[in-house]
Amino acid sequence: MRVTKGAQIVAGTALLALAVAACGGGSGDSSGSSSSGGSRPVNVYIAEPQNDLVPGNTTETSGAEVLNDLFIGLVDYDKDKKPVNRVAESIESQDQQTWTVKLKDGYKFHNGEPVTAQNFVDAWNYTAYGPNGQLSSSFFSTVKGYDKVAPADPDGEGPKTAPEPSAKTLEGLKVVDEKTFTVELTHKFSGFPTMLGYTAFYPLPKAAFDGSGKLKADFGSNPIGNGPFKMSKPWKRGTDQTISLVRDDQFKEGAAKIDALDFKIYTDQATAFRDLQAGNLDIMDQLPAESVSSAKAEFGDRYIEKESSGVGYFGFNLQGAEYAKKPELRKAISMAIDRKTITDTVFSGTRVPADDMVSPIVAGYRQGACGEACTYDPAKAKQLWTENGGKGPVELSYNADGGHKEWVEAVANNLRTNLGVEVTVKPFEKFALVLDDLHNKKIQGAFRMAWIMDYPSIEDYLRPVFATGGSSNHSQYSNKAFDEMLIKGDSAATLDESLKLYQQADDMLIKELPYIPVYFYQTNGAYSKNVKNVDIDPFERIDLYHAERA
Repeated sequence: MRVTKGAQIVAGTALLALAVAACGGGSGDSSGSSSSGGSRPVNVYIAEPQNDLVPGNTTETSGAEVLNDLFIGLVDYDKDKKPVNRVAESIESQDQQTWTVKLKDGYKFHNGEPVTAQNFVDAWNYTAYGPNGQLSSSFFSTVKGYDKVAPADPDGEGPKTAPEPSAKTLEGLKVVDEKTFTVELTHKFSGFPTMLGYTAFYPLPKAAFDGSGKLKADFGSNPIGNGPFKMSKPWKRGTDQTISLVRDDQFKEGAAKIDALDFKIYTDQATAFRDLQAGNLDIMDQLPAESVSSAKAEFGDRYIEKESSGVGYFGFNLQGAEYAKKPELRKAISMAIDRKTITDTVFSGTRVPADDMVSPIVAGYRQGACGEACTYDPAKAKQLWTENGGKGPVELSYNADGGHKEWVEAVANNLRTNLGVEVTVKPFEKFALVLDDLHNKKIQGAFRMAWIMDYPSIEDYLRPVFATGGSSNHSQYSNKAFDEMLIKGDSAATLDESLKLYQQADDMLIKELPYIPVYFYQTNGAYSKNVKNVDIDPFERIDLYHAERA
């Protein structure tokens, strides 16, 4: 899904997008709201979303956490990480290139509109259209006509400099009837249905748009979804520290057990954890590393330790600082990092040293794939650094709201000691600010990043993050051979053939290292005595639909 808070840029993502990265800090008060019938809402920890609550413009995990309760998509994923139909009755193709999607009856938006094929087509066209500036636009790059609605931007500056589109809608999307639409792709892609549970593919109601086809200015602060919860009041990003939802009693699949939710925005994990201990916060999906060992004993059965799809990286602006431009210097930095000590000491053994660009929980991961580049070897690292003209200072940027200070400082000390280079560490108050500066090409050196899968596929760790024009391609990596290998992987006749081709694309990344994989995530969460039946899936999504008050 997405770039993550602490992916899914996971962030779902991803997360995200991807989708891994920012976690939270000091929120406002924890008082209840009248919407819950006298008892206070269930309080859930998040960081501040990067943008307003628009599905096609959300590629980080905090905004996606809220949207996951406001919306549901064509598919969801079972405990084995396999796609299962949700709003879709069927998603079928005779040739793996043209897909027919049929919808179930009975789903409605929170304003009473029935969910139709047109709602999906309108939402996807809006997200894909380049001038709309939606961060998830490139998720539609495999749909026929994408090059016309979002022509390639030679300067990488987004809608301001991109060529004028020659079409406003995707040629490959066609509404057949109220409950049926077709999707024609640019090439065969057997994994296409697997993508469709991601945030970018949610439907939007007619009420979301003004008469010109633009999204209404206030929609992102008060979105109308089709999920088990709905907004109880508008949210103003940057001002309001709580996003309030209430149960939709008319939800087709049955009403949720919890009647009201407050997503509490924090800028410091330690503050959030203290609130959790005091019972003022009810659910926290990722605990501060220094609190994990004590949390196991303190919370007992209310402590959650599960697999996560997140991968933690250091990325580089390949057009920025000199040390970021050479793969040999990036490899030197990677080999200077003592992953084992960092994961054992800083994270108390709750992380695993990364040895591939993709998570171990997806098919296609290969143990040890990163090889020498991810092996701690200070002497070889210093040799590479010196022979290739490595010079400092090296700048490491990170978000301070995600509990990252200790491990980033540890990496900085590794580089100072092993490469003999000056290193500066630059904290950002919020992950959203890191993403904004990356989007605007302001970060010139290295940056902490993470990715949680948007959907369970190795392809999701490759295309959104590293393909030319990818939605979360913060390194500005561009490799024609890599892009072509992804298409070959999409079009392969069998899953085994597909995985082998995606692995070849993965090998290209390992050779060039636009990102350095540092560790694999594990979910370490907990919840208060006020709730029960709380679960967190490998996408690091909290299952609030099935959760209950205690």
